[in-house]
Amino acid sequence: MKKLIFSLFSLCLLAPSWVRADEGMWFLMFLKRLNERDMQQKGLKLSAEDIYSINHNSLKNAIVQFNGGCTASIISPDGLVITNHHCGYGAIAGLSTPEHNYLRDGYWAKTKAEELSPKRLFVRFFVRMDNVTDRMLSVLNPSMTEEEREAAIQTEIHKIQQENSEGGKYVVSVRSFFQGNEFYYFVYQDFKDVRLVGTPPESVGKFGGDTDNWEWPRHTGDFSVFRVYTDKNGNPAEYSPDNIPMKAQKYLDVSLKGVQEKDFAMILGYPGRTNRWVSSYWVDQQVKYGYPAWVEASKTAMDAMKKHMDASNAVRLKYASTYAGLANYWKNRQGMIDALTAHQTADLKRKAEKKFAAWAAKAENQAEYGSVLADLASYFSQTNQQAANQNYLAIFFRANPIASQVIPYARQLEAYFSSSDDQKQQLRERLTRGLQAYYERTYLPAEIDLFADNLKLYAEKSTDIPQQLKQIKEQYQGDFKRYAAEVFARSIFTKAENLENFFQNPSEEALRNDPLATMAKVLSDKYNHTEDEALRDSYDKAFRKYVKGMRDSKISRIQYPDANSTLRLTYGSVKALPKDKRNYDVKSNYYTTFETMLGKYKPGDPEFDMPVKFLQMYNDKQFGRYADKDGTLHINFLTDNDITGGNSGSPVLNGKGELIGLAFDGNIEAMAGDVIFDEKLQRTIVVDIRYVLWCIDTYAGAKHVVDEMNLIP
Repeated sequence: MKKLIFSLFSLCLLAPSWVRADEGMWFLMFLKRLNERDMQQKGLKLSAEDIYSINHNSLKNAIVQFNGGCTASIISPDGLVITNHHCGYGAIAGLSTPEHNYLRDGYWAKTKAEELSPKRLFVRFFVRMDNVTDRMLSVLNPSMTEEEREAAIQTEIHKIQQENSEGGKYVVSVRSFFQGNEFYYFVYQDFKDVRLVGTPPESVGKFGGDTDNWEWPRHTGDFSVFRVYTDKNGNPAEYSPDNIPMKAQKYLDVSLKGVQEKDFAMILGYPGRTNRWVSSYWVDQQVKYGYPAWVEASKTAMDAMKKHMDASNAVRLKYASTYAGLANYWKNRQGMIDALTAHQTADLKRKAEKKFAAWAAKAENQAEYGSVLADLASYFSQTNQQAANQNYLAIFFRANPIASQVIPYARQLEAYFSSSDDQKQQLRERLTRGLQAYYERTYLPAEIDLFADNLKLYAEKSTDIPQQLKQIKEQYQGDFKRYAAEVFARSIFTKAENLENFFQNPSEEALRNDPLATMAKVLSDKYNHTEDEALRDSYDKAFRKYVKGMRDSKISRIQYPDANSTLRLTYGSVKALPKDKRNYDVKSNYYTTFETMLGKYKPGDPEFDMPVKFLQMYNDKQFGRYADKDGTLHINFLTDNDITGGNSGSPVLNGKGELIGLAFDGNIEAMAGDVIFDEKLQRTIVVDIRYVLWCIDTYAGAKHVVDEMNLIP
């Protein structure tokens, strides 16, 4: 394979001057060459070395990935961690009971001894990264099939991991960028004893609910506070009562100054996934096939859950986190359909592809790039309906986690029959523990409805369902509720008494004929083996060449790789939406206040209720040092930073690197932002750190938590 003409390193020297501050999710190791000067002109008072250094403490040491899906930051010498309420939602729900409902009522530990330990929660610190593009490309060649290419990549990745893990001390991840044209490795350290310090009540942390999700104006106190613990020597450790609070290498100072429009703002975090390099064919497929199926399947699952959640607070706690996740994606995918259509994103992509076609037709480019667009078009024309089919099935598994969990459980029981007595006892105990956790966090009638409703949707809407499902559909005459009820009544895995009965009288035939395991295996096989390998190989090669060609030809103006849950920095400024996008009457469109929040207050409403104490404190103007200089308490504000899912909980920092807020959402007007950046409308919605501090200190009375922080007037 030819050497890349442009790598990220050479790009640092060649980046055009018209790269805008607001667009881009940038690697920290290239800030010195690529971004430092521009950032400082915009208001940064730090150097690139202050943000990212391998040998010295820098801001990156205070940023963590939170439980694998969000971002958080260290805000005290004793390891306080702050992130979004919705990022901690699952952990908080897991700690809650009907008698001690921390989701509904909030919680603040009065002492470290009262901090609560969730069953599973970890944070990941970023240590360093490096470029291994030349090394990885040296083991690849154009004649390889995609399978051979992947095998060679994995072999080299294993070597890099072994070289950098220091015997298991670090987690090493090698990731590809620019669709497999560049490679970097990342070294992390995981800490697994993370405890809940405090959370506001849900009426604060989720104020506005699904109605306000992705909307501006917002008034959401989307934060929660945790603490990282280590062993007595400061090393990562599993939970132990003997563990001590982490002695943080670096923690963020917290600003009380507030923000003004046009103030510099930067965000460090772990954006999950963007698709800025995709073709028009991809956009068309998602808008017409993939996303509509996702929306319909998510809504089906939400409806099945909600009727049970509305009838019981205990059930609501069990499903709160799953429901919130589905609701978020449901609104996101519908917003994507609307935004990509309104912005004519596919047409914009086609204009760029027309230029690419002319460039690829040149004699010097024809051999490598001549068939790229045709190969892309062929792939998507053959997989459009399949995209819908897969998403119906994907949401089935998302809404019914037992359907995927039962497969490894069944494999374990297969081994049971050939195991020794000691092994059988160990397997029995392990399986019983695992399933007991499932029974505790679910409600059987809801599980039956979720299974039935989403399976029925898939069976009726998919154009390619397995033969076994066709037979079930005919046998039960489309009555999937009756089928699901029988499955959950008979399966070894769905009830504690069924599992106990199996162990009392183990039967290979009973396991072989288990209705849940059987259907789950059928659907899993369908989900994982639907695509023609040759067709996929053709697409992977074409897309890789397309991205390389778009960069080499300079047709694409994008100068950064797609997000993929690696640490990035985005910078811009505090910025209002355009005047024609304002939909409420306030003095400013870049922030909201306690007063405007009261305008949404609806007593008893599950989305817009608020604590009665809030009203009393507002009337008494008990804002103290957290009030803005205008005398009001600011709640949320807007910046034009470039973020996506995974940035939830990311610290928003001023030019001095001080914490001014937490990123928690984007805006519906720019919902297509994962695919195409909208320089006029793209916004990040931020919870003002002063509102966070007011909620902790003045409202909740947890001043001891705020006292741990270094507040900057």
